[in-house]
Amino acid sequence: MFESLTQKIQGIFDKVRRRGKLSEADINEILREIRIVLLEADVNYKVVKDFLAKVKDKALQETVLKSISPSEQVLKILYEELTELLGRESKVDKHVPSVIMLVGLQGSGKTTTGGKLSVYYKKKQGRPLLVACDTRRPAAVHQLEWIGNSINVPVYKEETDPISIAEHAIKFGREKVYSPVILDTSGRLHIDDELMTELKETYQRVHPDEVFLVVDAMTGQDAVNIGESFAKFIPVTGIILTKMDGDARGGAALSMRAVTGVPIVFVGTGEKSDALEPFYPDRIAMRILGMGDIKTLVEKVESAALREKEVKSIEKFDMNDFMEQLREIKNMGPLDQLISLIPGMSKVTANMPVSVDEKRLKRIEAIISSMTKKERENPHTIDASRKKRIAKGSGATVQEVNQLLKQYEQIKEMIRQVSRMEKKGRFPMLGGRL
Repeated sequence: MFESLTQKIQGIFDKVRRRGKLSEADINEILREIRIVLLEADVNYKVVKDFLAKVKDKALQETVLKSISPSEQVLKILYEELTELLGRESKVDKHVPSVIMLVGLQGSGKTTTGGKLSVYYKKKQGRPLLVACDTRRPAAVHQLEWIGNSINVPVYKEETDPISIAEHAIKFGREKVYSPVILDTSGRLHIDDELMTELKETYQRVHPDEVFLVVDAMTGQDAVNIGESFAKFIPVTGIILTKMDGDARGGAALSMRAVTGVPIVFVGTGEKSDALEPFYPDRIAMRILGMGDIKTLVEKVESAALREKEVKSIEKFDMNDFMEQLREIKNMGPLDQLISLIPGMSKVTANMPVSVDEKRLKRIEAIISSMTKKERENPHTIDASRKKRIAKGSGATVQEVNQLLKQYEQIKEMIRQVSRMEKKGRFPMLGGRL
């Protein structure tokens, strides 16, 4: 997420960080470059204009211009204003809603998002029930049933009209103590009166706790326009942006809250059933500014049951541990995404493998098995001749062995960083400079 935007903003601050002082002209130059970057990222023009006006007003204060490190002060202001722009506080994690109504256009990922929400709330001690209210799209019910079976979540269906299905499902859910009851409503290829009438009637009859609008982030400003249109017709309480992992620009995410007045609550980060992240404005602001997101990383590490092992064994972390950790980390997502969450390490992920799949794990196991006990325990002893022997013994190339050793060092550094932050009992914000 935000890869292109992050790299460009980092480039701007890399140029000015070496300057001891910043003049008003310097700050105007920084803001002019950020303006171009934001517009290139497809952020709404009015949003960019208002955002930079607030940043400029704070950045030109005397306390900033005369501070020891004015560039870091400007970065701090950007962080604060970005957090404000994105919504400041996240509304997720406060409770498990009883009824969630999913709305959106056809093709936005509404049905698959219903499955991902079910997985998320199951982890929060919920007992989700998926409801097939989309009676218009061919095979929509079958798709939802397939998703439900794959994640072990029941699906409620009937052969009647969508509003009756929703009413009966909620009654059934209350009797059987399901929560949340997730209504997968019908979509259209475009916004029309028929769609909005059906959604409004469903809302008025079932009174859901939450109405989540599902929008494809890849559509950029069209996503913002869709969000604004839906918010005018139905009381949307939150937005879920899908396919954020494929949107390196991030314009929709930065514009949504300001234009629609509705907070982003979740973002889809992949195709897996658990690839749905709560949207925390402060953490996203840190990612955009290239300062990592150690809180999210710690949560991912803890959810994979790694924390206790890593704190105990980091100093003696060898290739045997590496293999064990890879099996755990495979369930946490792409390694480049994980390491980019560490402050100051977002630039090291460009040449990293995209994921750790079963095929790659077997390849890695073969390479590690070709190492001697001493080499596994002390990878730093593996020189050029040893690499050739290991490559030959595992059926791999020397390049693959080098790649594995590099990956080993990167994961070791990732675990060391998390351990260090945990031991100190603090999480760095913007690299610990605020």
